[in-house]
Amino acid sequence: MKFVIAGAGAIGAYMGARMARAGLDVTLFARGAHLHAMQEHGVRVKSPDGDFEVRSEVTDNLETLGPVDVVILGVKAYSLPELAPRLRPLLGPDTVVVSTQNGIPWWYFQNHGGEFEGLRLERVDPGGVISSAIEPHRVVGSIVYFSTEIIQPGVIRHIEGNRISLGEPNGTRSDRCRKIAEALIQAGFRCPVTTHIRHEIWVKLLGNVAFNPISALTGATLVQMVRDPEVSTLVRHIMIEAEAVASRLGLELPISIEQRMAGAEKVGEHKTSMLQDLEAGRPLELEAIVGAVVELGERLGLPMTHTRTVYACTKLLAQCRSRRI
Repeated sequence: MKFVIAGAGAIGAYMGARMARAGLDVTLFARGAHLHAMQEHGVRVKSPDGDFEVRSEVTDNLETLGPVDVVILGVKAYSLPELAPRLRPLLGPDTVVVSTQNGIPWWYFQNHGGEFEGLRLERVDPGGVISSAIEPHRVVGSIVYFSTEIIQPGVIRHIEGNRISLGEPNGTRSDRCRKIAEALIQAGFRCPVTTHIRHEIWVKLLGNVAFNPISALTGATLVQMVRDPEVSTLVRHIMIEAEAVASRLGLELPISIEQRMAGAEKVGEHKTSMLQDLEAGRPLELEAIVGAVVELGERLGLPMTHTRTVYACTKLLAQCRSRRI
């Protein structure tokens, strides 16, 4: 199988490096200083599992690659509207596109069935740019459960975790999911294939929708938010609102709010990805993680008082900060 990692940042470059080290045919798409460093020195990975360096094909020109078997979207959700139309040269008749984005993905209501079939969220897919460029039959969902960061161009620090869940939006166990999972397992990842990808999206989102924006507003770690009496109450209110949205969509989550809180406390002094992005001067994944939940709640006529308040404050923080930069 021929893979392209479209967006070889912290997550994508780490995946690509492990895949290349395992002998898989993988090309990394990147830009700027990070691109040039990987072209000149390869990808260098620093990990608790052992440091390594590997060379793989790295490019900033998708036009030259031709159709491939699998495109793994490694960019943050807010970069997809710009990237998606540029993927056309990579897409043959059977090319699979694997999404790795946090929050509610653009494809969530494709092959969903029922009254919500085909619903498009403006905050995730403005103007339908992504869904127009990537046909529904190509999509395989994934959820990433590892943490990485770029510590300098071409150098990735793997902090913890090695699991990637894969799932078909229609809930089937497909041959293509199995083959992609086998390749990722060969590269050293744990890669279960789930028939309940939407449930898994909401389990992860249940924590992210509350902890991520509150951490950006306060600078607090997970354990600090859980143990603060007033903030933990706010977190629970946001989770209750998110859980109500999931329920209205027909999902009964396999984890309780208290279990999600306990899991976050166990992680300890960990900064959420949104806080890390804020401190590094990067854009925030606010719309896919929080804005999409607010938009869904509004469409469904659900009160989203706490979620909307935190969303509005975090959005203003990001806007004020971008003006200063």
